[in-house]
Amino acid sequence: MIRKYSIKELLNKGKFLIDQKVLVEGWIRSFRYSIFIILNDGSTINNLQIILSKKLDKKIIKKITIGSSIRVIGIVKKSIGKKQYIELKSLDIIIYESVDPEIIQKSILQPKKHSFEKLREQAHLRFKTNIFSCVMRIRHHIAFCIHKYFHEHGFFYLHTPIITTSNCEGVGRMFQITTMNLKNQPIDYTKDFFKCKTYLSVSGQLEAETASLGLGKVYTFGPVFRAENSNTSRHLSEFWMIEPEIAFYHLDENINLAENFIKFVIKYILENSMEDLTFLDQRLEKCSKKNRLLEKLELILKFPFKRISYTEVIKIFDQEEKKKNIKFLHPIVWGMDLQSEHEQYLVDKYFKTPVVIFDYPCNIKAFYMRMNNDGKTVRAMDILFPEIGEIIGGSQREERYDILLQRMKDTNTDKKKLWWYLDTRRFGSVPHSGFGLGFDRIVQFITGMNNIRDVIPFPRTPNNAEF
Repeated sequence: MIRKYSIKELLNKGKFLIDQKVLVEGWIRSFRYSIFIILNDGSTINNLQIILSKKLDKKIIKKITIGSSIRVIGIVKKSIGKKQYIELKSLDIIIYESVDPEIIQKSILQPKKHSFEKLREQAHLRFKTNIFSCVMRIRHHIAFCIHKYFHEHGFFYLHTPIITTSNCEGVGRMFQITTMNLKNQPIDYTKDFFKCKTYLSVSGQLEAETASLGLGKVYTFGPVFRAENSNTSRHLSEFWMIEPEIAFYHLDENINLAENFIKFVIKYILENSMEDLTFLDQRLEKCSKKNRLLEKLELILKFPFKRISYTEVIKIFDQEEKKKNIKFLHPIVWGMDLQSEHEQYLVDKYFKTPVVIFDYPCNIKAFYMRMNNDGKTVRAMDILFPEIGEIIGGSQREERYDILLQRMKDTNTDKKKLWWYLDTRRFGSVPHSGFGLGFDRIVQFITGMNNIRDVIPFPRTPNNAEF
């Protein structure tokens, strides 16, 4: 029985398999001198060189084209070339499907550089490209280690609804769900599928809070949807969020958890995805990127995150504007929501390290965040990263029924829709905290990609729902 290997397995075990007969399958990346096939099956960024037999039928050779899928049985040999340790001397080759060279010339599989815009136009094919296959393998490992971290720290994985009747944040536009013809007026939602107005969820946080008040530690990991017309390199209309919620946790503990968690993820990827990271690092270096990818990731692990209150941040900007005559597009005043230009200056130029900002003004934060004793700020926190900006947002939740009720009134939040959320504060409420991490943003940061559309298989953005 001839054993079948993935190319990754074969390359890793190659020195122990010299002169053994093996079977591999994959897609042809290149074909040179009618003898050398470069094969890849997606399991690794590295390719396997196949040496064709001189006795191979010329009719078969004519069918060997770039992109074709094949099965090869061959003998593992030590390579005389410097780029690979082993190669495969073919004994038998089967072509599953040959690709017309003219079709290849019109596709992103043509062996030349393509723009990311071009790759997105053929998103169904970009999994076969070096750059995108690297990103997708790293994305997988990030997702895996997120589950690993929470499992090892006693969290329970919770599936929260994708369909909701309320807006968790109280701001932003939502995608409505209905089976009715909305052209008919007036609309009677009692006749709709759910007998009420429903939307795609923007967050599973509120449901996760209720679970944490019975299970102690829970986390969600799923898709969320926001109908905001944000056509930037950091925004998607459909994206993935990780949202842990922890009972008996105060804000400081919440910040500690968030920092420990994000460092765990980066450390895990540095230890388990080095081949792909190295390829991306070399690509970024060729593009004259200022910060080397591996150095940037290692720097995150080296120092503790800088922690500073919102009020202290405003003072820093006041001082910087006076000392250096710096002018921002959005003038800095206490009570405003910090913009991207402020976040980038703080992280990239002032501290040059990830920054945790806490105790924000209550008027720019959601109703569920715990009010501080000053009556002006809430126990909120954001973690800002170089190049990305906000990567984590969280808070200590308001556990006091009367104050939560007042905050809902102040922010015009419908208490009738959230009666169940209020109810949790009447059955043994406790201090509790949580945060949200944009999964696609952490993938973007770790891979060094400039555009978030290039770290998700099929991006959903304003005016685009292709594939």
